[in-house]
Amino acid sequence: MRDDVMDVHTKNKAVLAPLRASMVDFDADGVRTALRSVLAPDAKIHMPHPFGDFEGPDAFYETCYAPLFEAIPDLERRDWIVMGGPDEHGGDWVGCGGHYFGTFVAPWLDIPPTGHLTHMRFHEFYRLEGGRVVEIQTLWDIPEVMMQADAWPMAPSLGLEFCIPGPATLDGIVPGPWDAEKSRASQQHIIDMLAHLKKHPSQGGPEVMEMERFWHERMNWYGPAGIGTGRGIAGFRNWHQIPFLNGMPDRGQYLDEITYHFFGDGDYAAVTGWPNMIQTVTHDGWMGIAPSGKKITMRSLDFWRLENGKIRENWVMVDILDAYRQLGVDVFARLREFNKVRVPGRIPFPVGAA
Repeated sequence: MRDDVMDVHTKNKAVLAPLRASMVDFDADGVRTALRSVLAPDAKIHMPHPFGDFEGPDAFYETCYAPLFEAIPDLERRDWIVMGGPDEHGGDWVGCGGHYFGTFVAPWLDIPPTGHLTHMRFHEFYRLEGGRVVEIQTLWDIPEVMMQADAWPMAPSLGLEFCIPGPATLDGIVPGPWDAEKSRASQQHIIDMLAHLKKHPSQGGPEVMEMERFWHERMNWYGPAGIGTGRGIAGFRNWHQIPFLNGMPDRGQYLDEITYHFFGDGDYAAVTGWPNMIQTVTHDGWMGIAPSGKKITMRSLDFWRLENGKIRENWVMVDILDAYRQLGVDVFARLREFNKVRVPGRIPFPVGAA
């Protein structure tokens, strides 16, 4: 492949730079202008529940960013991963991971404000054609905001809940040029790892996953709020994998019904899909929900960082609110019930100013 063709991924990361910059010190007019410049007029936007799907930069701003900016008037975006590459279907993607930060002073999605600094992790995946974004698949960790407001109405997490860090190596903003050989090796390592994970339990015990072959012994698995973070292989298995498989042992059996988009960039790899998991909630149930026997889809948008040929860090986002929705649980209705004696309204901003 020619260098100029390969380096389209570096160019695509540069295309997104003005949009990311406009959100560092969030300004409504600047963000709207950047969205209109970067996104195609008919770009397909896929957002987590309760936002849904829509088209175009103006709808994206008005539906998602305007209410968030109203609730967090000093909103700022901090990316700690920006990486890109081609998927196996011929699409070119850029994946961004980071946090939205700011002072939470007005209700947002019926979550009561705290008056304190609030963080919300994002995984945002952009597909580009001809230098414009034509599709976005995004997960915002809305349950993380609920927890900081002491308003989470569902079961407690098994893993640790905290402000998820970026890469320990501080190299997640991957520069160009795109390294085809290294990037594809990282991508293939993840594909092979997932193929082995899916062998358990249908093909044997935990040993068939060959976890030590793929994962660093001191790996961190940064799960979404509602599941939490696990340290090491034992932490990953105890706080996520075992409860997940106990509730949905048929995971990984419906590959012909989903589409993955894997891509790599240096020591980083990523996957997105809308959805990219299908399984049935049976046996022990999941996240405090009794087994329903219902097959559900999941959107899981992930990043991995490899170190010396093994996975050292894995950032995972799942649209947990949509999973609850499919199981007949309205998390927002429960949130309103649990918090109806709290006085809603706007906290003066700046907080504490005379």
